[in-house]
Amino acid sequence: MKKIIQQVEKEIKAIFSSDSSGHDLYHLQRVFNLAMTIQAKEGGDKIIIGAAALTHDIHRIIEVETGKFYSPKDSLPNVKAILDKTCLSEDQKKHVLHCVEFHEEYNFSKKGKTVHDLETLILQDADNLDAIGAIGIARTFMFGGTHNVPMWIPELPIVREHYDESSRDPSVIHHFHSKLLKLKDNMNTPTGMEMAQERHRVMERFIREFKDEWEGLK
Repeated sequence: MKKIIQQVEKEIKAIFSSDSSGHDLYHLQRVFNLAMTIQAKEGGDKIIIGAAALTHDIHRIIEVETGKFYSPKDSLPNVKAILDKTCLSEDQKKHVLHCVEFHEEYNFSKKGKTVHDLETLILQDADNLDAIGAIGIARTFMFGGTHNVPMWIPELPIVREHYDESSRDPSVIHHFHSKLLKLKDNMNTPTGMEMAQERHRVMERFIREFKDEWEGLK
């Protein structure tokens, strides 16, 4: 496994070296570490989970380069080109690509969740854990700054019936309400659920403080 992970890391370093949206190499490494923590308790194929964790966000780089929305599925040829440089079998490559394609499924989206394999579920949990808590807060404002999304527009309603990655929220704070504060209840594994609890509380405290300061109450 170590050799395969090193091969994948070598390929992605150059791709993610200039990212400033919060989907950088450090994010991939954190998701990898989180996925390995979950896998150690929940099981699943370590090689599949690890390779998927390191390649899951290539579509984000394409988005920044093109200025257009790209889904994880759109990035699969790019991911496969990286996997083809490793000694993974064809079946292993297919499973990694499956994990990448379906890692952005949410029970609060219109389509809901459709996959059930443990490797994809663990990748979803690991990626979502890095989207919440203190690091999640920092990454969300990085993303907003990169894409010219304002911090907060209080006069716009917060309610969003279904979350959709292809449609951006009008402000960073709106994004907390439409997605991030819902991720705790979107976790798949018992380990992911447990890890999400305190990260969720950190965000709740932050949102309360942010809005009080915005109104000049503190």
